[in-house]
Amino acid sequence: MVSLKDIVPEAQNNVNVQFILLEKDNPVKEGPGKTCLTLVADVTASVHFQLWGTECDVFEPGDIIRLTNGIFSCVRNKFVLRAGKRGSTEKVGEFSMVFVETPNMSNIQWGPNPSNFKNLKQENVIAP
Repeated sequence: MVSLKDIVPEAQNNVNVQFILLEKDNPVKEGPGKTCLTLVADVTASVHFQLWGTECDVFEPGDIIRLTNGIFSCVRNKFVLRAGKRGSTEKVGEFSMVFVETPNMSNIQWGPNPSNFKNLKQENVIAP
């Protein structure tokens, strides 16, 4: 398991993390299905997490969720964590997890990493 503060945008499904769902927006129709943008957090940071399809109905604020093989990437000019096609989510508990809301990893400006061209690095914090 990785901490939210350690995730970086990559084009591969390799994020395994556990977090608590803090806030959930109303579903938005997206093609043939729907999506929901949420705010999730662990003890190190928070991030926007995108739910797809039936996930929008299954998860509620207070749920503790384990994400396996997730992806942190840019979707419509916003960095979000999501399960993607290869990842999975499961509810593992509710209401009993220590968390912080800052920093929000979705509000970080990411730029090229000169030491590893496949990754991005944190540059600045963008105001929410």
